[in-house]
Amino acid sequence: MELLCLDLEGVLIPEIWINFAEKTGIDELRATTRDIPDYDELMRMRLKILDEHGYGLPDIQAVIDTLDPMDGAKEFVEWARENFQLIILSDTFYEFAKPLMKKLGWPTLFCHRLEVDEKGRITDYKLRQKDPKRASVIALHSLNYRVISAGDSYNDTTMLGEAEQGILFHAPDNVIAEFPQFPAVHSYEDLKKEIIKASERDISL
Repeated sequence: MELLCLDLEGVLIPEIWINFAEKTGIDELRATTRDIPDYDELMRMRLKILDEHGYGLPDIQAVIDTLDPMDGAKEFVEWARENFQLIILSDTFYEFAKPLMKKLGWPTLFCHRLEVDEKGRITDYKLRQKDPKRASVIALHSLNYRVISAGDSYNDTTMLGEAEQGILFHAPDNVIAEFPQFPAVHSYEDLKKEIIKASERDISL
């Protein structure tokens, strides 16, 4: 059996923190795992900035409610689910992702959780496990699945390396340059072609 693992933000949906930064005018919140490889460093910075400016979970959710999947993403997910078991492996949070999962047709999502107080302040975050994307691929291998994966950021590269084939999608130039072992594509049609190339089955576009 073959299984397809995809990152979420930057691959299927817009970057939530970038959109929140644009809404609030806080440029520091534009940083993502494309810029800062250390996820804990990135999240601690985000939570500190939210506290300094008095923003909480309801403020972020209000911005998320205005977002839609990237152009062509829903159709790509439908194609992927027709041809593979599909799992979204993301460093987002269930408290963020639900509205966008609905718009994508409820694909399976493995991600993290936030700790939020009664006033809506985000007090902490809880990772599902260390290096969760790579750990998920290792677990799927233990179940005798063959894994193809795609992502766009530093935090995807261990997942890509663990899979039988990893693919960079919509990745920035710095990530592409640092990880030349992964094919890099920028459209869903080209992503389909790379997935088909990596598959051991006869799959059509």
